[in-house]
Amino acid sequence: MAPLRDLFVAAAVAAVGNAAQDWDHSLFTNSPPVYPSPNMTGVEASGLSGWEAAMQKAEAFTNNLTLEEKAVMLTGAPGPCVGNIAPIPRVGFKGLCLQDGPLAVRQADYASAFPAGLSAAASWDRDLIHLRGKYIAEEFKGKGSQVFLGPVAGPLGRSGYNGRNWEGFSPDPYLTGVAMEESILGVQSVGVQANAKHWIAYEQETQRNPEEAFDPNAVPYDEQIMSVSSNLDDRTMHELYVWPFANAVRAGVASVMCSYNRINGSYACQNSKTQNGILKGELGFQGYIMSDWMGTHSGVASIEAGLDMNMPGGISFKPTLPGVPTYFGANLTEAVNNGTVPEWRVNDMVRRVMTPYFLLGQDKDFPLVDPSMGEYPSVNEFDKQDGWYDDWNKAKALGEPDVDVRANHSKLIRELGAAGIVLLKNENNTLPLKAPKRIGVFGNAAGDLTTGLYYHDKNYEYGCLPVGGGSGSARLNYVVSPLEAIKEQAKKDGTNVQYILNNTQLTTSGGFLKQIYPQPDVCLVFVKTWASEGEDRTTLHLDWDGDDVVTEVARNCSNTVVITNSGGLNVLPWADNENVTAILAAHLPGNEIGNSILDVLYGNVNPSGKLPYTIAHEVSDYDFANVTREVADPKDTNAWQADFEERLLIDYRYFDYHNLSVAFPFGHGLSYTSFELADLAITPVSNASAAGLPKAVAKAAPGGNPALWDTLYTATATVTNSGDLPGAAVPQLYVRLPAAAGEGTPLRQLRGFEKVPLEKGEQKQVRFELMRRDLSVWDVVAQEWRVPEGEFVVSVGFSSRDFRDEKTFTI
Repeated sequence: MAPLRDLFVAAAVAAVGNAAQDWDHSLFTNSPPVYPSPNMTGVEASGLSGWEAAMQKAEAFTNNLTLEEKAVMLTGAPGPCVGNIAPIPRVGFKGLCLQDGPLAVRQADYASAFPAGLSAAASWDRDLIHLRGKYIAEEFKGKGSQVFLGPVAGPLGRSGYNGRNWEGFSPDPYLTGVAMEESILGVQSVGVQANAKHWIAYEQETQRNPEEAFDPNAVPYDEQIMSVSSNLDDRTMHELYVWPFANAVRAGVASVMCSYNRINGSYACQNSKTQNGILKGELGFQGYIMSDWMGTHSGVASIEAGLDMNMPGGISFKPTLPGVPTYFGANLTEAVNNGTVPEWRVNDMVRRVMTPYFLLGQDKDFPLVDPSMGEYPSVNEFDKQDGWYDDWNKAKALGEPDVDVRANHSKLIRELGAAGIVLLKNENNTLPLKAPKRIGVFGNAAGDLTTGLYYHDKNYEYGCLPVGGGSGSARLNYVVSPLEAIKEQAKKDGTNVQYILNNTQLTTSGGFLKQIYPQPDVCLVFVKTWASEGEDRTTLHLDWDGDDVVTEVARNCSNTVVITNSGGLNVLPWADNENVTAILAAHLPGNEIGNSILDVLYGNVNPSGKLPYTIAHEVSDYDFANVTREVADPKDTNAWQADFEERLLIDYRYFDYHNLSVAFPFGHGLSYTSFELADLAITPVSNASAAGLPKAVAKAAPGGNPALWDTLYTATATVTNSGDLPGAAVPQLYVRLPAAAGEGTPLRQLRGFEKVPLEKGEQKQVRFELMRRDLSVWDVVAQEWRVPEGEFVVSVGFSSRDFRDEKTFTI
């Protein structure tokens, strides 16, 4: 193993030592082996205590199981939920119900559709993100689901084209890390297990699965076109893609889902370097690793590499899908019996699954499963004939159907939906609206949904966009459209409302001039961009000729306000049009979409959202990290390769490093009031030394070496509301590392933010803590974090390009 590790380090040094050198693909075609899979130790996580005592309960439970029952605990089964671990009545175990997804109990009735992760990140509000996680978990628990399949840190957002970026938070690892930690703390405070996904470097949907993944008998396994391989260096892996997962593990996350893609040539769910070496080793992860659905491509190899649970599996020890091998199940018991897999490894797998179960008190009075939540249609439906319902019923695991779990959650959904709306432009104080006499509403994203409330896809032309598509979507029990909300407000104000919701009519037939009279005082244009699991976007422009709609309305209306709903970033070629007086990026606000937008338009809420990504001028500006869409030889089983040649430089890091102009920078967002930020002060913490590497620890603590989380410096600044209205500011802190950090290090990196509510004229001091890892780089030779020596520059401001004060210190 040592020679291979040395080869890997040598490759990493060659690749990162001089980040300006040409990319050498050959250095990243092999992932180094790390064996065996570490046993859990029960060491405490800072975000959730009680692991050791829970592990002892899990140990006693495991010792009471037969080998076949242990296999049951590790193999997905048919059942009432998207994923199921079957009941074991002999020991009083009622099973596990795993449900999608990041923003809702996806398939359930009488459940809420919360704002997407993207909207949560745009709020930059720790408290609201935490409360979102708590309320989501309350709905999962009320439906009898022990495991919430979320939150999402992968995809991180390397490419703006990724179809699942909206499920996660931001391409900035610090912002995503904070959102992951707050979400997990909120979810698990209710007694529901969180599942951090997708581990790791899962940054495109195109060719995410091998050819014929759901029917491998159609093509012999060794002849299948394999999943795309994410090829990246060790430093990039740690400083970008591992970073937010470290926050998740530190928060005490119960489980982690491995992803579909390959990593440096090895499938994620059987990659020993990332699972054994980084997740369970460096990060000290104490929970279990589950596969994404059909993401397991081997049995013994995946188990040895750290995989603990196979989903969707097949409890009857036969394929859950016709022709699809389960890999675990009976194959697992056979592997133990013939000596291929040691039973101690199986015992550790079961302990890892059951420890969070006991830790969160799921063995005590947990609600029974609501059987009306629905099965995963393409996976479990045909298995009803096998009697799974009777098995779950006999285990007394099923409860009453149609449980209403929504409570008063609509209030938070409306509040967070508004908090995640970013005011990009507001010329002449167009907004907030003040009871205008005449309003025009335009665009196909303004009205109610016309093709149903579930699994609407990119082909639905008419209707607002509350959520994206795929497993992260939601069955909308209701939706408040923007037009509906505006009509209600108009009744109160005596406002005349005219509207055209047909984009084709607006762009090709002179619809505005033919239909609209008299001229509106303000024209509200609602445009949208669809994004979904399973497909990557093909453009960063608006869907349904949205750019042409904006241009046409602005040609006829000198006071045009544009509201975008989108599953990711958009370029906005009309942003400088003088007739476009205001722009709102409203993201995906959930089922209160219309009310959230209304609150910002009319000033019921002073906008405080900030961009969690950068909006550049042209689509070509994002070519630094594109989706891999074509290969030279489509018949080559290993042809699909995605080289992360940009290394650390994604989003604002790329634009800043290369001094490129952007339309709207990362962290940007206007308010109806104004703020000042000054008096930055940096103070070292006397009992924390920044010199050298952190000391090694006998047991890796969740989140990594505890010394990484020591505060080395504190920064304070004074923020003032200098405008005429109450509002919330979001001071942001960025750090520039010394030259010793190496070439290719980002020019500045976000390392702190706070949302601060302020009354008119009010002033508050904001405090940021700079931890060791905030000031460190990953040393590929020492395989440890290192604080580079030299001058550090600390800047505070209101975006990545709007700094109000700056200080330096030297280590």
